Amino acid sequence: MNIAEIKCLLEKQKRITLGFFPTPFYKLERLSSQLGVNLYIKRDDFTGQNLFGGNKIRKLEYLLGQAVENGAEYVFTYGATQSNHAMQTVAACRKLGLKPVLYLLAFVETDENDLKGNLLLDKIFGAEVHIINTLPNESLFESTERYMVAAKKHMKQLEAGGHRCYSIPLGGSNSIGTIGFVSGYLEIQQQMNLLGIKADYIFHANGSGGTMTGLAVGRKLFGSSEKLIAVGAAKHDANFVTSMVELGNNVLVRLGSDKIMTKEDFEMDEEHFAPGYEMPSEQGSEAIKLLAREEGILLDPVYSGKAFACLLDYVHSGRVQQGSDVIFWHTGGATALFAEKEILGNLF
Repeated sequence: MNIAEIKCLLEKQKRITLGFFPTPFYKLERLSSQLGVNLYIKRDDFTGQNLFGGNKIRKLEYLLGQAVENGAEYVFTYGATQSNHAMQTVAACRKLGLKPVLYLLAFVETDENDLKGNLLLDKIFGAEVHIINTLPNESLFESTERYMVAAKKHMKQLEAGGHRCYSIPLGGSNSIGTIGFVSGYLEIQQQMNLLGIKADYIFHANGSGGTMTGLAVGRKLFGSSEKLIAVGAAKHDANFVTSMVELGNNVLVRLGSDKIMTKEDFEMDEEHFAPGYEMPSEQGSEAIKLLAREEGILLDPVYSGKAFACLLDYVHSGRVQQGSDVIFWHTGGATALFAEKEILGNLF
């Protein structure tokens, strides 16, 4: 499909304007010279509507568009205490006159008297915040189930009182929110056309899978051939790719396309998330410092720092050939630089 045809599919979807698009896209001249590749950056940390958080506004334009259409009063969403998605949802809800409710999982113990990062911003925005602490020997799935049970009970109570609630899944990664990154893929193709380039690789951080799947659906519709490298911020279970294939196909159905996604449409790297989610790595810290000191751009230790470390590793090891056109999709989240010490790591 061409750009005009994909635009036509997207324009049929309910959407409310929240971000500032297109986000900047340009070449990193100093690092390109050092690395021997043509390195470009997609500045989705500039998505809006405020200075913090990152690229989830792309999803929220579609998700909250539906929430408003449904007459919602309360919006519930979920994540970790330093969730970029949760904070951006809160900010967007305030713009739209909706009441945000967060259920957050604490991987790192929080101090109510000394709130930091996104959790501090959540409070400034006046969100209703419920923090669920992880329990000893409890799996991430079990922890998530506990806060989902509590959230569903809360929604039922509100609805019994005549209030209408809208629930946004973790990371906004459903067939509605993921459309935001189909639009993002179209946007970057238009920007590449203006610069006269064709990407060989696009690297980005991967959490709940919506960014990865939206970009992969965009590539499928457009028929291009660059490698999309989704760099995990945590270890995903064995069924993750299968669920993303299903998500991608649901997006295609929602858009009215007869294309079909398969597992071959996804390339995930899960070699660079260690030692774990919201746990800094030495390689990630070095990548953050390199981009900051060579190009004046900040990354975060949870997502984008590890994704950029992966890109550097691929270049240095030869998995990305010299002279390649490489794009780093900056997903934002630098608020984590002001989070708890356990998340930040050693950056100086």
